[in-house]
Amino acid sequence: MMLLALALLLAPAGGPVAAGPAAVDREGADQALLRQARSLRYAQRWFEAAGTYRRYLAEHPGSGRAPEARFWLAASLESDQRWDEAAEAYTAFLEAHPDQRALGREARLNRIRCWGIRQGQAPAAGPGLVAALQDPVLEVQVAAALQLAKASDRRAVETLKRGLSLPSAGPACSMALIALGEKAPKAEPGPAAAQARFLVIRVREQGKPETVNIRLALALAQAVGNYLSDAQLHQAAARGIDLTTLSERAAGLPRGSELLSVDDGRSHVTVTVE
Repeated sequence: MMLLALALLLAPAGGPVAAGPAAVDREGADQALLRQARSLRYAQRWFEAAGTYRRYLAEHPGSGRAPEARFWLAASLESDQRWDEAAEAYTAFLEAHPDQRALGREARLNRIRCWGIRQGQAPAAGPGLVAALQDPVLEVQVAAALQLAKASDRRAVETLKRGLSLPSAGPACSMALIALGEKAPKAEPGPAAAQARFLVIRVREQGKPETVNIRLALALAQAVGNYLSDAQLHQAAARGIDLTTLSERAAGLPRGSELLSVDDGRSHVTVTVE
């Protein structure tokens, strides 16, 4: 659930964000729009970024990068605190792209956060949280239960008890159970996580002094490709780097290891293990 925090780590506002004619010639109008939307996100100009992603989806509905655009549309709306629109956009992403496992998990978690903020105000929020208690991923179930517990909804109790086993959510589940009048049982301690838990993507664009640092949860390693141009994706493939297995590779490497380094003449991107 690092998406919102991740967005806040991006580069400060300033500098041009629109792609010029040369970019359109080299990449095509669709890729230029995605680059523009990404630059707007980096500048934390969420409203404009969302509008650009919407334009991209309207003009290129069959693009192979439509999943990326739909996800970041929802994320931009969330960062802009347009909670109801963001929840609907995450739902649209999940319905349109059920095969996106890593981004799908993140979308479900982010949608729960939006529903939690709007609980008791938006008609879809409460039923959405209750339905999420049946999600196949325990982390998603627990996130929904924690939001329901804030409204003293006892339907969260059993899921909160299961959540005690999660290192990241155990203390919060215990406090929520106590607030609901339950005695929180002690959770069995889990093994310490010795492997890396995050990737750090560093993007240095030509002509700009700042390096954009993006911290990405290990489970979302496949999303690294969203930060690469087509030329950089081809470079990675030519070097035998499979982006779909980055999380498995990173889990077995010490912190500080470099997974990827590519340069398309416009930007240099490195990915390291933290």
